[in-house]
Amino acid sequence: MVKSNHVLMYILIIGVFGILTTEMGVIGILPQIADYFHVSVSKAGLLVSLFALAVAIAGPTMPLLFSGINRKTVMLLVLGIFVACNIISIFAPTFTVALVARIIPGFFHPIYCSLALTVAATSVSSEEAPKAVSKVMLGVTAGMVLGVPITNYIANGTSVEMAMVFFAIVNALAFLGTWIFIPSMPVKEKLAYGTQLGILKRGITWLAIAAVILMASATASVNSYIAEYLGSITHISGKTLSIVLFIYGLASLVGNVVGGRLLSKNTRKTVILFPVVLGIVYLLSFWTGTSTGPMILTVILWGVCYAISNLIGQYWITSAAPEAPDFSNGLFLSCGNLGITLGTAVGGLFISGIGTQYIVLGGVLFLVLSLLSILLRIRLFDPVKKQHVS
Repeated sequence: MVKSNHVLMYILIIGVFGILTTEMGVIGILPQIADYFHVSVSKAGLLVSLFALAVAIAGPTMPLLFSGINRKTVMLLVLGIFVACNIISIFAPTFTVALVARIIPGFFHPIYCSLALTVAATSVSSEEAPKAVSKVMLGVTAGMVLGVPITNYIANGTSVEMAMVFFAIVNALAFLGTWIFIPSMPVKEKLAYGTQLGILKRGITWLAIAAVILMASATASVNSYIAEYLGSITHISGKTLSIVLFIYGLASLVGNVVGGRLLSKNTRKTVILFPVVLGIVYLLSFWTGTSTGPMILTVILWGVCYAISNLIGQYWITSAAPEAPDFSNGLFLSCGNLGITLGTAVGGLFISGIGTQYIVLGGVLFLVLSLLSILLRIRLFDPVKKQHVS
């Protein structure tokens, strides 16, 4: 059983890494894609924005629709769609075809990711669930922060088509691993759609949604402009910037491990203290921002906290509705994308309004609001006493 769980985890990690790399990797090669299809970079950016929009729309609905189907079958279906659409992208004759091949898998993205999180959590004891989820989130984080430089390296060394081949290969490996090694996973107790949607009638659910959107906004308002911050404030550029961003990515991977252990050890204390700690780290940026060495240390803390925030967000929503894990994980993905949209917009306003250095103030503002929503949920719906009031 232990060995089968290890194999399951490895396959889930590869699967979410392939899906997130497909989503985020394109960011690193937008100029090459624009040249390849003879379109503007802003138009090429539709490959990113429309994919994210598809994920946000599908987050609460698609996992719900597929929640009663054999989980192995669903995983194979989603991975097969990603492989097929990546292959189409390799040979896409026009930008329109490439765009359609991107949008379609975007709608299926939340199904696999929410399912992977659910399967990981239910494959172990409830006490070990945060650690299991953190392992899957390791693949998510790796796809988000390492997918961009890997894809950029492949495209610059070979071609845009080979970058698409890389996407297809990773997803194909996950497909084959799932097909060969993962046993059939029928849903033993199928929840009615109405029962799952019923969690939206609870105050605890909406307080969890608010906290996750605000935490995601807090990280996105700063992390989305990390390159700009390091360039204009710390004056790091060129290869040094690439190295620092890579260090940030590695720190995020470490954050997954740290976050999983902290949540397993003391969930409530971890959730409450996180906004406070990240707020202190953001304010620390004012003093370290103009010095290269100290700022690199701060960037490491940014990376660790970024990963922990994702784990806390996933836990905070699913713990509000443990009886509907697929639907609540889908809500987590949608909330995360909405937070990214909101945080990025607010960070941009701070940059244009009072300067790049002050984007951390926007992050602190979101953190204060998230802490208030966390404390309000704990006060009204004590998770320890399990007073889930409708």
